[in-house]
Amino acid sequence: MTAVRVLVVTNMYPTEARPGGGTFVADQVRSLRATGAEADVLFVDRAAEGRRVYRGLAKRVRADVARSTPDLVHVMYGGVMADVVTRVVEDRPVLVTFHGDDLQGNAGNGLLGALSGWYSTVASARAARRAAGVVVVSPHLRDAIAKSVNGSRVWVVSNGVDLGRFRPRDRAECQRALGWDTGRAQVLFPARPARGEKRFHLAAAAVAMLGQSGVAVDLHVLDGVPHEEVPTWLNAADVVLLTSLREGSPMVVKEALACNVAVVSVDVGDVRERLAGIEGCFVAEPTPEDLSHNLGRALARTERIEGRERVAELSLERVADTLREIYGVLTGAR
Repeated sequence: MTAVRVLVVTNMYPTEARPGGGTFVADQVRSLRATGAEADVLFVDRAAEGRRVYRGLAKRVRADVARSTPDLVHVMYGGVMADVVTRVVEDRPVLVTFHGDDLQGNAGNGLLGALSGWYSTVASARAARRAAGVVVVSPHLRDAIAKSVNGSRVWVVSNGVDLGRFRPRDRAECQRALGWDTGRAQVLFPARPARGEKRFHLAAAAVAMLGQSGVAVDLHVLDGVPHEEVPTWLNAADVVLLTSLREGSPMVVKEALACNVAVVSVDVGDVRERLAGIEGCFVAEPTPEDLSHNLGRALARTERIEGRERVAELSLERVADTLREIYGVLTGAR
């Protein structure tokens, strides 16, 4: 495969303050490097610096492009960041990966969040029109891409899963390591409850209803857990419960499947496609009643699901190879 130099621009990346942030982007960069690509990273720390981080972004992008002389710039998230990069970089291809909120908005997080999300979608539309290529992480996001964007330069590429880290482990052993009761059903909610679009109230109500029916069940929240401990939490769970208002291609669903852990989810993002045909996984209506009913069905199984083979095609290595092929198309270097 022809050598390629790429500058990755992203606002999601692990830091000392937020070691769990953007770990899937860091994994993707690492896997690209493993293919022989030379990948530099320009990290735009939106979480720490707020919106002011974009004020000097154009200058930073020009400087990093001049320094690293990439064959291609890959922006790994849309919104204002992608808008700036696609406006500034005109002398080489720019590829933009959209993850969900950047195309779908930010409803469920108050008025300010909704306004910010709306502007992000406007900026994403401009970036998509300028970009040499566009990646969306699930098929349903194609519909959110502006109709003026040539479909031949839009690819669907899900984020890759580290199958070495996310693998089946003994459930009782993981539960004991976390201090969970091995005699009770354990349900894991994989998001911060404070994030309105994740709809924790639905998960809490569903689990409470299940408990009222006589099932001994506990609900745990995957919030603030160091990234290296996430596989333990997933393997300790009997079921992962997802109730989000919107998603792109949620990593936690793919990681749970790689661990052969059952998933009950509302119909969001590409979850229905991921769970299709896997016995013991269920797509539910976004009501406490239906979520509780399907949690009960998932917990009725004594054996683990068989999901790992279904995500084998999404290994970091395979996704990196796909991205390298796209780079070749955009740069003309096959």
